[in-house]
Amino acid sequence: MDLFEYQARDLFAKHDVPVLAGEVIDTPEAAREITERLGGKSVVKAQVKVGGRGKAGGVKLAASADEAVARATDILGMDIKGHTVHKVMIAETAPEILEEYYVSFLLDRANRTFLSIASVEGGMEIEEVAATRPEAVAKTPIDAIDGVDLAKAKEIVAAAKFPAEVADKVADVLVRLWDTFIKEDALLVEVNPLAKVASGDVIALDGKVSLDDNAEFRHADWAELHDKAAANPLEAAAKEKNLNYVKLDGEVGIIGNGAGLVMSTLDVVAYAGENHGGVKPANFLDIGGGASAQVMANGLEIILGDPDVKSVFVNVFGGITACDEVANGIVQALKLLEDRGEDVSKPLVVRLDGNNAELGRKILTDANHPLVQRVDTMDGAADKAAELANAAK
Repeated sequence: MDLFEYQARDLFAKHDVPVLAGEVIDTPEAAREITERLGGKSVVKAQVKVGGRGKAGGVKLAASADEAVARATDILGMDIKGHTVHKVMIAETAPEILEEYYVSFLLDRANRTFLSIASVEGGMEIEEVAATRPEAVAKTPIDAIDGVDLAKAKEIVAAAKFPAEVADKVADVLVRLWDTFIKEDALLVEVNPLAKVASGDVIALDGKVSLDDNAEFRHADWAELHDKAAANPLEAAAKEKNLNYVKLDGEVGIIGNGAGLVMSTLDVVAYAGENHGGVKPANFLDIGGGASAQVMANGLEIILGDPDVKSVFVNVFGGITACDEVANGIVQALKLLEDRGEDVSKPLVVRLDGNNAELGRKILTDANHPLVQRVDTMDGAADKAAELANAAK
């Protein structure tokens, strides 16, 4: 889960990372009272989960409360790289900025460890710095057991060649930032820029945080961090049913058991769709290993509720859950949906393989449901689902 800047700021403040005061609003007039409270000046910052806000006009200085209202009026509703601005943060203006740095901690999947990235050339995209001046970017592996104490923080500071006059302060920020990273179960914490101001202090002027969704059960307060305005209603409904679902831009609904199988199914359907009007997968839906009737019903309900879906491809490889259980689940799921008055009118193509596949296929054949077509190969089933979707467009 990616956070907005204001949420990252609040998280940093919780762990004593030095930040400036700021509050988020969604109406222009609310900027007046906050700016007055901040001393009559403020920075109005668009809250969107994308970089380049400043270049797009989404970050503006306001020299008065009236100007803050005007800037908020200008920014709210803006489109920044396809993201509509629904909220702005009214932030305290920074003291005179002398230098800008970059610091972050992230999960390094390739090397199965954590990584620190630091640079004395902050204020711009770190990818740009790495491409044009790779020697200005210090990458330091972090041991998951040892973490980042003051000694490790000083090692990072030295590797990035921070100026001596701010070295101790940057090291202190790194320790606090690591505390944020670990205690909040983050995949990324980034400060860009970490600014040296006229007083000699260093302050986090902007922040980016990505949290590990798998750890949400440990954080009851995360429920407030979700961007409900931007959430896809189908994805939200699937989340309530504990389904691993992602909405895609296509016409063939996909249900599979296991993330790897579902990803392969997406590729096969996309390839088959090239011969059938360019139809594509409509979703990713992994029902996991326990394809009970209720789980299958929940999955079908989500997919059939998508108006873009024209056909459904159920692709299951029986393992721990045998194919006969899956087949019974499909038959019972269709009956459950029909009994609940759901609109069950889109064709289903089912491919079963693996444990008890023959029995599962017989169950579907005997059920003889008018919407269900059984195809025994993955490629053949994908082709049939694409054909049916194209015919219904």
